[in-house]
Amino acid sequence: MELQNSVVVVVLIFASLTSAEIKLPPDFMVIGGPLTNTLVNTLAKDEEKHQIIDFGVEEGTHSFCLDPLPKYLKDHLQTLHQKGLSHYKVLLPWASILSEDAAEKVDHNQIECYSNFLNELIIANLKPIMVLYNGDIPQGLIAKYGSWENEALSDSFANYAQFAFETYGEKVDTWITFDDPSKIISKHKILNTESSAIRNIILAHEKAYKIYHNGVAPKEERLSLVLNINDMISTDIIFQQVIKAGTVDLIALTVPYDCEPDQKSISNILQILVYSLDFSQCSISSSTEYYRTALTEIVKAVSMNKVPIVGCDANHFLDSLSLYYQTRNSDTESTSSPMEGGSKLQLVEHSNKVQLPTASVLTSYQTVWKKFSKQSPEERDSFLQGTFPSGFLWSTATASFKIEGGWAEQGKGESIWDRFAHEGKIEKNQTADVACDSFNKIDYDVYLMRGLRSNTYKFSLSWPRIFPTGYRAKLNQEGLDYYNKLIDSLLESNIQPMVTLYHWDLPQSLQDIGGWQNESVIDSFTDYADFCFATFGDRVKYWITFNEPWVISYAGYGTGQHAPGISDLSTAVYKVGHSIIKAHAKAWHIYDKNYRSWQYGQIGIALNSDWAEPSSDNPDVSAADRYLQFMLGWFAHPIFVNGDYPAAVKKQIEKYNQECSSTPIQLPSFTEKEKEYINGTSDFFGLSHYTSRLINSTTNKTCGLNYNRVGDFSPQVHSSWPPTASPWIYVVPWGLRRLLSFVTLEYTGSNIPIYITGHGVPTNGGDSINDTLRTETSVAYINEALKAFIIDGIDVKAFTIWSLMDNFEGPQGYSHRFGLHYVNFEDSNRPRTPKKSAYFYTRIIENNGFVNSSSKKLIQSLTLNNIRRLTNLSASEVPSKAKVVWEKFSNQDKMERDNFLHDTFPEGFGWSVSTSAYQIEGGWNADGKGPSIWDNFTHNLNIQNGDVTCDSYNKIDEDLYMLRALRVKNYHFSISWPRIFPNGHLESLNPLGVDYYNKLIDSLLANNITPMVTLYHWDLPQALQDIGGWENETLIDLFNAYADYCFRTFGDRVKFWITFSEPSVFSWEGYGTGVFPPSLKKPGNLPYIVAHILLKAHAKVFHTYDDKYRSMQKGLISISLNADWVEPKMMNEPRDVAAADRYLQFTLGWFAHPIFKNGDYPQAMKWQVGNKSELQRLSSSRLPQFTEKEKSYIRGSADVFCLNMHTTKIVSHQINKLKTLSYEYDRDTAEKFDPSWPTSAAKNFRAVAWGLRRLLNWIKEEYNNPPIYITENGVATKSSSSVDDTDRIFYYKTYINEALKAYKLDHVNLKGYAAKSLMDSFEWINEYNLRYGLHHVNFKDPNRPRTPKRSAHYFAGIIRDNGFPLQKDDEFLYGEFPKNFAWSAATAAYQVEGAWRADGKGLSIWDTFSHTPFKVGNDDTGDIACDSYHKIEEDLAILEELKVNHYRFSLSWARILPDGTTRFVNEAGLNYYIKFIDALLKANIKPQVTLYHWDLPQALQDVGGWENSSTIDRFVEYANLCFQRLGDKVKFWITLNEPYNTALLGYGYGTAAPGIGTRLGTAPYVVAHNLIKAHAEVWHLYNETYRAQQQGLISITINSDWVEPRNPYKQEDVDAAKRHLMFYGGWFAYPIFKDGDYNEIMKTRVREKSLAQGLAKSRLPEFTESEKRRIKGTYDYMGFNHYTTVLAFNVNFANVIPMYDADRGTGTTTDRSWLSSGSFWLKMTPWGYRKILNWIKKEFNNPPIYLTENGVSEHGHKGLNDTWRIYYHQSYINEVLKAIKLDGVDIRGYTAWSLMDNFEWAVGYADRFGLFYVNYTDSSLPRIPKASAKVYSTIIRCNGFPDPALGPHKCLQSEATTIEPSTVKTTPTSLTTNTDEGQIYFLGLEISSVDAASALYTLFTISIIANCFYWLSLHIKFGKVEKETAQLLGRAAHLQDGHIFQTPGVRRWPCEVMKCDISLERKIQGGGECDFKIAGSKYRIALLGLGSPRGCNSPSLGSQSLSATMYLLLPNVPGLSNSPAPPAWTHFA
Repeated sequence: MELQNSVVVVVLIFASLTSAEIKLPPDFMVIGGPLTNTLVNTLAKDEEKHQIIDFGVEEGTHSFCLDPLPKYLKDHLQTLHQKGLSHYKVLLPWASILSEDAAEKVDHNQIECYSNFLNELIIANLKPIMVLYNGDIPQGLIAKYGSWENEALSDSFANYAQFAFETYGEKVDTWITFDDPSKIISKHKILNTESSAIRNIILAHEKAYKIYHNGVAPKEERLSLVLNINDMISTDIIFQQVIKAGTVDLIALTVPYDCEPDQKSISNILQILVYSLDFSQCSISSSTEYYRTALTEIVKAVSMNKVPIVGCDANHFLDSLSLYYQTRNSDTESTSSPMEGGSKLQLVEHSNKVQLPTASVLTSYQTVWKKFSKQSPEERDSFLQGTFPSGFLWSTATASFKIEGGWAEQGKGESIWDRFAHEGKIEKNQTADVACDSFNKIDYDVYLMRGLRSNTYKFSLSWPRIFPTGYRAKLNQEGLDYYNKLIDSLLESNIQPMVTLYHWDLPQSLQDIGGWQNESVIDSFTDYADFCFATFGDRVKYWITFNEPWVISYAGYGTGQHAPGISDLSTAVYKVGHSIIKAHAKAWHIYDKNYRSWQYGQIGIALNSDWAEPSSDNPDVSAADRYLQFMLGWFAHPIFVNGDYPAAVKKQIEKYNQECSSTPIQLPSFTEKEKEYINGTSDFFGLSHYTSRLINSTTNKTCGLNYNRVGDFSPQVHSSWPPTASPWIYVVPWGLRRLLSFVTLEYTGSNIPIYITGHGVPTNGGDSINDTLRTETSVAYINEALKAFIIDGIDVKAFTIWSLMDNFEGPQGYSHRFGLHYVNFEDSNRPRTPKKSAYFYTRIIENNGFVNSSSKKLIQSLTLNNIRRLTNLSASEVPSKAKVVWEKFSNQDKMERDNFLHDTFPEGFGWSVSTSAYQIEGGWNADGKGPSIWDNFTHNLNIQNGDVTCDSYNKIDEDLYMLRALRVKNYHFSISWPRIFPNGHLESLNPLGVDYYNKLIDSLLANNITPMVTLYHWDLPQALQDIGGWENETLIDLFNAYADYCFRTFGDRVKFWITFSEPSVFSWEGYGTGVFPPSLKKPGNLPYIVAHILLKAHAKVFHTYDDKYRSMQKGLISISLNADWVEPKMMNEPRDVAAADRYLQFTLGWFAHPIFKNGDYPQAMKWQVGNKSELQRLSSSRLPQFTEKEKSYIRGSADVFCLNMHTTKIVSHQINKLKTLSYEYDRDTAEKFDPSWPTSAAKNFRAVAWGLRRLLNWIKEEYNNPPIYITENGVATKSSSSVDDTDRIFYYKTYINEALKAYKLDHVNLKGYAAKSLMDSFEWINEYNLRYGLHHVNFKDPNRPRTPKRSAHYFAGIIRDNGFPLQKDDEFLYGEFPKNFAWSAATAAYQVEGAWRADGKGLSIWDTFSHTPFKVGNDDTGDIACDSYHKIEEDLAILEELKVNHYRFSLSWARILPDGTTRFVNEAGLNYYIKFIDALLKANIKPQVTLYHWDLPQALQDVGGWENSSTIDRFVEYANLCFQRLGDKVKFWITLNEPYNTALLGYGYGTAAPGIGTRLGTAPYVVAHNLIKAHAEVWHLYNETYRAQQQGLISITINSDWVEPRNPYKQEDVDAAKRHLMFYGGWFAYPIFKDGDYNEIMKTRVREKSLAQGLAKSRLPEFTESEKRRIKGTYDYMGFNHYTTVLAFNVNFANVIPMYDADRGTGTTTDRSWLSSGSFWLKMTPWGYRKILNWIKKEFNNPPIYLTENGVSEHGHKGLNDTWRIYYHQSYINEVLKAIKLDGVDIRGYTAWSLMDNFEWAVGYADRFGLFYVNYTDSSLPRIPKASAKVYSTIIRCNGFPDPALGPHKCLQSEATTIEPSTVKTTPTSLTTNTDEGQIYFLGLEISSVDAASALYTLFTISIIANCFYWLSLHIKFGKVEKETAQLLGRAAHLQDGHIFQTPGVRRWPCEVMKCDISLERKIQGGGECDFKIAGSKYRIALLGLGSPRGCNSPSLGSQSLSATMYLLLPNVPGLSNSPAPPAWTHFA
C-alpha cells in the first residue's frame, strides 16, 4: 500500500470545507492525549473562563497522574469525547510503577492513581491506549544492567508488562509496548551498540506479546509497538520481521511529515494505526500550512480506501485548527460522539488544496513576546503550587578556582586567575590562594550537601590541578586523587556529580602561548577532556564542557575584566568564542564515540543569558531579539540549530562593519564540515540565568568598539526591579520563564532537556545569616521554572543554586556573597554556616517544588522486634563480683591499655546525638508553655538562662539539617513536660506544644532518623514543684499520666523511650547540694527520698507502657543512668578495690541495682547508709526501704541499659566525717584525678578513654551483660574555643574506640552510642561557658546560627565507616627486603664507651655538660656508660647473636685527638677503634662509622665550638686522620649525626651540650651553616683523596619527625606542617641533597622576621654561589634517623625577641590515640615513617637511603618482655618494606636504635632504647637480650616478613644458637588428642583427628613465660571449609601474665567461603582469640599476624590454603581448666 506525503490521519472537517460527505467507520479510533502538565495547568487557570479551550498537546510536555482527578479535567475529557475523540493515550511510567523486578518494589500510590484515571476515561466514553514504555528505565535496573544493549533487560520488561496486564487488563483494550525503538535508542545515546539494543527492545516486545496472548488478552484486544514509517521502509529488515513474525496485532506508526511530497510504501497485511504525527522537521513558522496539507491528504486517503487505517492521532489538528463538528444535535443536546452517531463530515477540494488563511511568520522571540506581553503584573507574578517531576535534579554549584584554594598545593600549576589576582587586579588585592579551602575540606563540603538534601552537585575540575602545564605529559597525581576522593564522597552520600571541565581557569602556561586565541589549545582541551572522561566517567554521568563561554570570551578577552585580562572587542573576543565552540564539539564527539556506550552519561554545555525584555514594541522587540542572539545565540545557535552563528548576529556585524569600517569586527566563519560537526553536540541545554535587561533600540551611533553598539541595542533596567549587591544583577523572576520558553522554541524543541545550571543572588553584608533577599528571590525564580514546566510544558530537568557557599567571586573578590552557606574568610578554619536560604532551599527540595503546608507525607516508623525481657538477678555481693574488671584491666601497661583497635561495630549499630529540651528549645513562654523549675531558677538568680538558648522550638529545619549531615540513625532528645502540660496536669494540655513534637518526630522519621525520647530531663513544671516536687509521691501518678499521654500521642512513631535522664544527678544536685533547682540543701536524706520516688515513678511508667502500649507499638523503654569509672588508688589494697566498687554502687547501682537486679538498693549502699545512720544515733536508716511488692514491681523495669559516661576518677578508701549527714560522705571514699590525664574545660572532667571500656565491662559483669546504649558521652571546651575542636576529636576517637574494644574484644552487648551533644547549648549552672556541641552556636546572634565544628565531620566519618576499619595503607605487608640489605644496630661513643678519662682521652663537651649540675637527669654521666671501651668481646657477642651484617657506631673525636687538633694523636684511643673494627670484620659485620656524634672536644668549644668557622678546618683534619688510619677497613662513613640537634638543642635551647641557650635567634643558624660546610669539605676530601683507593661511601645523617597538620582540613595547618618540616629535615637536606642552599620557605620566613625586627638582613646566613656549588650533591646516600610523628599548627609568636621558634611559627602536639613510649616526645606512629620516606623520594629525587636510627624507649626498667619494642620495630620495619615494595623508595639498609640501653643524653639512663638490657646496678654491666632482640634477629634472618600463606619458611626454624631472655627457659612438651572423641576443637573449627594429622604441624618450640603460661608459635595450614562463611581475625598478639593482648596494625581479612580440609563449627571469637579442646582439656589461642590467603577476597579460593602464625596459651589461663601441660609434639595427631 502507499501513503501520500508520509501518511497523516484524522477525519475531521474544517469550518471552511463544504464538499462531499465522508462516512467513517463506527470503530475508527480518533486519538488524543496523553494528559500533560501544560494542559492541566491551562485548564486549571481557565476553569472560571467560559471560552473554547485549546486542547492540544505541546511538544516535550510530561505525562503524569492526578488523584483525585479535578472536576475541570473530568469535564475536559467529556468535551473531548463530544468533539470526536474516541481513544486516549495513557503513558505508564515503568520507573515509578515498578522500581525493580521484585513485586514488593511496586508503588501502590501510582498504581491506584492510574487505575482511577482509567476509570475516569471510561466514564467519559474514552478508551485508553496504554503505553508501557516511554523511555524510563528504573534506576535500580540501570545500575544493574545499563541500558537496552543488555539483553537481560528484556526479561525485566516482560515481568513489568505482565504486571501491567494483570493490573489494568480489564480496563484497556489497546496496548503499546514501545513508542518508536529508534527514537529510544537516540534518546539514550546508544550508538555503538545500536543494533543489539534495537534487537533487545524487539525481543522485549515479543516476550510481552506472548505473555499477553497466552492467557491475558481477550480476542478483541490488541497489542503492538509503535514503529517509525521510515524504519518500516528502510533496508533494515529487523522491523519488517516484527510484522512477519506475527507479534503485532496492528501496525502502529509514527509518521514524520517530510514537508515535501514523496512516496512511501509498506505492507498492507495488517490494519494501520497512525499513533503519532511528527512535524518536527518542518519550519515552525509554516506549521499551520503543513497541518492543513497533511489533513487534506489523510482525508483523501481514508475516503478512497487506499489504506486500512483504523485510527489516527488527532493532537496536532486539535492543537492548531478551530474544529467544528456538524452533528444532528448541538453539544447541549447530546453528549454522544459525532463519530459514534454516524455524523457526516464534509470535505471541499479546491484544486486538491485546502484554502485557509496564511499565518504570519514570527521568530521564536516574537512568539514568546506575543505570548507573555499581555500578562498583567498579577497574572505574571502569581504563585504556582505544584511539583517538579520525579528524578528532578536539585543542585548547588561551585567552581574550582573560586572555592578550592590550595593554589600551589601538591603540584598544582598556575592558572590565569592565579596570575590575574597576584597582579593585583582583584578588589582589595584579594586572591583565591586559599578561598574556601575546599581542597582540604571535601568532607566539609559534602557535609553541607547532605544537610541540604541536594541530589546533585555541579562543580568544576581545575585543569591546572590535573595537568599543571595544560598537557597530559605532566600529570599531577595529587590533583587526581583530590577529585577522585571528592567524586567518591559525593556518590557515597547519594549525590550525583555534575562536572564542568572548564570554568574559566585556563593553565597559565597555555595562556602564555595565546590561550583560547591559539587553536592548538583546542587539542589540549580535548586531550584533557578525554583524560577526564576516562578517569572519572565511570562515576560521573553529567558532563559540562564549558561554563558560560560568553563570560570567558566577553569578559576575559573582550573587556579584560576577567582573567586573562585581554581587552579586544574586535577580534579576540570572537576568536575565543570560535575556539571554544570547536573545542566543545570535539569533546562531545570524543565522549559520544569512546565513552557513552559504556558510561551511559550525558554531556552538554552551560550557557548564560539574561532575559531581554523590550522597552516597547518594534523596533525594541527586534533589538531585544538581537540582544539574545548576541548573548545566547552566539554559542547556542551553532550547537543546537545549524552549526553556525545566528543570521541576526552575522547580519548585524556586517551592518556594523559597513558603518564603522575603521574598526571592523572580525567574526570567524565555520566551514560546512565544521558546521555539520558542531550541530547537535549537546545532550542537554545548560542554562545559567541571573537577571533580565530592558532593551531599547536607541544606541549611540558613534563608531567605537562597544558591545552594545555592535549589537545595536541598549540594555537598561526598570526602576521597579529590586537591585542586589551586584550592579549587574536585578531581581526579575518572570524573565526566567520567558527565557525558558525562548530556549525551547529556538533551540531545544521537545527533544533536548533543559538543565538550569546556575542561578543566584549576591549580598554584601548586613545580616549574613538571615538572607531574606536570597530566600525570596530563589523561591520566585524556582517558581517561574515550575510554571515553565507545568504550564508551558517545557522540559526543565534541573535547577542549580549558585552557590553552595560564599566564595571568591572573580573581580569582586569576597565582597559579593552568593552562598547558601556563610563562609568567614577572616577565620583560617573557613567555617561554613548555613544561611536561612539554605534551610528554605532544603524545604523546596524535600517537597520537589511547592506544596500546600497542609499536605502530609506518609511517615513510617521503626518497629523493634524480639525485645528480650531481662532476667531477674540476685543482689550484689560486697564487693561485687564485678571486681574482676579491676583484676583484668588495672595491671595493664600503657600499650595494652591504649592499643588502638581497627574494627567496626555491628551492622545496624545505633549512632546518635543527644540534646535535652531546656538546653536547646528556648521558647520558654511561647505558645502556652508553662514555666519549669529551670525557668524559675535562672530568672530568680538573674543569671544566663534558657529562655531562647538555641531556639530549637522555632528551628526544626535547622536541627534536621545537622542531623542529616551527621548521618545519625537516632536522635536522642527530651520532651518538655511544661510545654505539653503547662501546670503538669493533663487538663492543662497545650496543643501547640504537642504540635511541635509531632512535627519534630514526623520530620525525623521522614529523614530516616529514629527518635529516642526522654520523658524527663530535669525540667519539672514549676507548678508541681510548688506542691513539693519529687518529694511528693503524688508526682508518681502525675508523671505516669504525662507519660501515658506521650505514649498515646507519639508512641505510634516513637519506639525508644527513656523515663529519666541521670536521676542520680538531679536527686543529689537538686536536693542535696542545692546547686540545681529546686535548690534544696538536705544532703543526708532528701536525695534518698527523691530517688526512692523516682524509682517508683519510673517503674509505674514502665508498666503503663508494658501493659497498655507495647503489644501495639512494639517499642522499648528504659532509664538513662550516669556513672564515672573509678580506679582503685592501689590495686593491691583490698580496701581501695572495695571503695571503688562501693563508689559505683552508690552512683550507678543506686538506680541500676533495683531495676536490673533485685528491685532493691545494693547491699553495699544499704550497709553503709544503715551503719552510718546508726552511728549518727538515728532510729532508722536514712535510705528508704521498698516493700516486697515494690521490689517486685521495680525489678526488671527496663528493656535495655542506657548509660551516660564522661570521665574517670581514682578512688581510695576513706572514713568520712559522721557529723554531717550526707549521701556523699556515706560511701566512705576519697576521689581524685591523675594529674597526667588530659584536662577539659569542665573542672571535674578528665578525658580518660580507657575508663569507658572498663565501665562497660563492669556493667556486663554486674548486670549479666544487658543490651547497652551509651546515651551521652562528650567533652566540654571553653566558650572561646573555635570550630577547630581538636580535643573533642581526640576525645571521641579514643572513647568510641574503647567502646569498640568492649564490644569486639570483651563481648559487651553494646547496641548504640550517642555523642553529647548535637550543638552547643545551655549547660545548666555553667550557663554558656562550656560547649559540648558538635556544632557551634553563636548565642550573640539572634539567628542562632549553627556551624559544624571539625568534630562534627569527624563523628560523621566514624558513622560512615561504622567504626575504625583498617585502612588499606595500614595493612601488614609480607615480603622480603632486597638482597644485600644492610641490617644494623647503632650506638654512639659517648653513650656507650665510658672510660671518659682512660688512656689519654680528652674532655668532650658532653663530659663537661653532664658534670654540670641540673643538666642531666638524676645527675647521670657517661663516665662509665656501658663500658664498651673495655667490653669489645661482649658487644661483639650480642651483635653476632642479633645476626646484623652492619654495626653503626661513632668515633670519639676527643679520644683520638684529645684537644681536637692533630697536634697530638692519642694512639691508644685509635687502637681501640682499630681493634674493634677488626673484630667486626672478622665476624662479617661491616662497620658504619660516624665521625661526629655530638661529642666535640671541649678544647674546641672553648674557642667557640661550631659557632667558630675554624672548627670546620679542625673537623676536616680529624676526618683526614680517620680516613688515613681506618679507611682501608671502613667502607661506610657518616660525617655528622643529626646536625639539627647539634645546632638547635646544643646552641639554641641549651638542653644538650654545650648548653648554650641565649642566642636562639642566631646561634643555631650559624652552627648549622658551619656544620653543612664542614660536611661538604670532608665529603670532598674523601671523594678527591681516598675514594679511588678505599672504594667507600660517605654522607651525612639527618633526622626528622614526620609532620602532619593538626587539622588536615585547614590550609593554615597544612602550611604549618610543611613549614615545620622545612625547618626540621629540610634545613640540612636542601643544601646537601637538592640545590646547595636553604629551602625557600626557611629563607623567606627568617628574612621577613629579621627585617621586621629592624635588622638589615636575614639572621639566616647566606651561602655564596661557590659555596652552593661545593655543597650541592655532597652525598653518596642519605643517612636518615626517624622516630616519630607530630601534628603541627600555626602559632603567631610575638616578633620581639629573635627566636628559631618564632621564625618557624609552628607549634606541635600529638594524637591521644597514638601509643606512647618511655620518652615524652616519642609516640609510636609507624605510618609516618613511610610518609617521610616518600617525602624524601619526591623532594630529593629518590636518593639511596640508609636508615641509620629508629627505635623506641621505655622509662626505667620494665622487664625483658618489651612488647612495645616488638610492636614498634615490626610495624616500623614493615612500613619501610612498603616504601620499598609499593612506593619504589630506594632504601638500602635499616638500623635499630639502639643495640643496648645506654646514656640517653639529658635524661641520663632513665630512658632505655636497647634491644639488650644493661643492668647498671651490676658492676659487670651485663647485656641481656630483651624479647625484641629475638624478634629483630628473626626479621634479619628472614630478610623481612615471610608470608604465612606460602607455608613455613626455613628462616623461621629454630637454630642451635638462639637469643633468650634470662627469665625465659625452654621446656619441651607434647600434645596428644583423645581419639575416642574423634573431633578436636581448634581455632573455632571442629577438626577430625584424621584431618588434624594432615593439616596441623608445629613451627616454633614451646616456651614458658613468667611461669604462668606456655608460649607457642604454630604454623597452621587449613584445607577446605565445608560449612558456614569464615571470618578470620588476624592480629599480632602478645602474652603477659596469662592474658592475651592485641597489637594494632595488622589487617583483618574477611574471607567469603574459604576452601579448607576442615569444617568450620563456629566463628572465631572477637579479639583474635578462641577456646579449644585437646585431650579433653581447654586451651586458648590468639592469632599472630594471620596471613591473607591468596585470593581471600575473591568469591572462591579454589584449593588455596590459609596459614597463620599464632600463640597458644596452655594451662593456667583464667576461665580455662588447669589441666597438666600436654607432652611435646611434632604434629597434632
